[in-house]
Amino acid sequence: MYIERVQEKQALIDKVDAMDSQLRELSLKIHQNPEVSFHEYQAMNWLTAPLEEAGFVIEKGIAKLETSFRATWEGEPGGPTIALLAEYDALAGLGHGCGHNIIGTSAVGAALALKETIPNLKGKIVVLGTPAEELGGGKIIMVEEGVFDQVDVAMMCHPHKKSMVLRGGLACVDATFKYYGKAAHAAASPEQGISALDAVIHTFVAVNSLRQFFKDDVRIHGIITKGGEATNVVPAYCEAEFLLRAENVEQLEIVREKVYAAARYSAEAVGAALEIEEGLIYAERNNNHALAHLFKDNLEHLDEEVCNPPKKGGIGSSDIGNVGQVTATIHPYIKITDSANTHTPEFVEAAGSEEGMQGLNKAAKALAMTAYDVYTNEQALQAIRSEFEEWKRNK
Repeated sequence: MYIERVQEKQALIDKVDAMDSQLRELSLKIHQNPEVSFHEYQAMNWLTAPLEEAGFVIEKGIAKLETSFRATWEGEPGGPTIALLAEYDALAGLGHGCGHNIIGTSAVGAALALKETIPNLKGKIVVLGTPAEELGGGKIIMVEEGVFDQVDVAMMCHPHKKSMVLRGGLACVDATFKYYGKAAHAAASPEQGISALDAVIHTFVAVNSLRQFFKDDVRIHGIITKGGEATNVVPAYCEAEFLLRAENVEQLEIVREKVYAAARYSAEAVGAALEIEEGLIYAERNNNHALAHLFKDNLEHLDEEVCNPPKKGGIGSSDIGNVGQVTATIHPYIKITDSANTHTPEFVEAAGSEEGMQGLNKAAKALAMTAYDVYTNEQALQAIRSEFEEWKRNK
C-alpha cells in the first residue's frame, strides 16, 4: 500500500508538470487582465473552461454571486468532499498585487491532476470559485448561503515571499462614515455653515487618540474619500473609509464600539449628522493543524523550505477566516519572491514572473497531494475532522 501511495503521488506530480504550460498560460492571462471584486467575469470563464472540458459539472453564479462558481467531480461514493478554493480578483488600480491569478489556477490544476490521474478516488472534488476576497467578502456570503455546509475539508494556497502553512489572520470589518453638514460661503457667511470636513478631521484625531488604549494586534487604517468640492465653500458632505482589525471577532467588537463612538461624537461636536455604512465582518483565521501538517510534508517532499510564521504581527485578514468557522480549513503560502510584499507593484511583477509560475506549479502539486492524503487515509481525515469538532465545542 505504501509503494502504491508513493507511485500515485508521483503520478500527480508528473501530471501537474505535464500541464505546466497550460497552467502558466491560464495564470498569466488572468494576471494580464485584472478584474476587481465582483467583476471577475473573464477569470471565472477562463478557470471553469478546462474543468468543464475534463468532465466537471459547472455551476456559475452560486450564492447569488454572479462571478462565483462550483465545479464538481464525483469519484467513488463514500469518501469526503474536499473543496479547493480559487480566488481571482485583483486590487483596484494595482492589478494582481496579491497573486490571485496563482491561487485560482493552482486550485484548477490540482483538481485536474486528481481527476485525470486517480479517477477511482473515493470522494468528491469541488473547485469553488470565490470572488471578491479583496473587497466584499465573497466567501463570507458563500458561507452564509450554505455553500460550505457539506464540505469536509477546504484549502487553498496563497503566494508570498516565503512558504508557510500556519500563518494566522486578523478579524476585520470595513466601514464608511458619511458626514452631513451644511454648505455656506466660506468667507462671506461661514457662520451659516456646518463643516462635514471638520467632522472627518476630528474623527481621525479621535481615532488616533484611542490607539494607545487598544491591544497591540489592533490595526486601524483610514482614508478621506470625499473632502469637499471647493475651498471657498463649507463642505456639506464628506466621507471617510476605515478598516478595523483585531485578534478575533470578540475583540473586533470592542474596537468597533470605540471607533464608531469617536465618529459619532466628532460629528456631534460640529453639528453634523453621521451615517455609518458597514461591510461584512471577516472572522479570524482558524487553521487546522492536522491538515496543515499534511500540506507541510508535501511541500517538503517537493524540496520546498517551509518557514515558521511570524510570532507577532505581519498578518492581514481574509474571508477564509469565515470558512474556517464552519469546516476544517487551511490557507498555506507558497514562496514566489525573495523580498516583495503583497499589495505592491513589486508583487504584481512577481505574480507574473518565472518564480511566480514555479510557485504555481508547486502549489498545484501540494494541493493535489494533500487532497490525495485526505481521500486515501481515513485516519488522517478523522484527525482533521476531530480537531475541527473539538475546536467548535470549545469555541
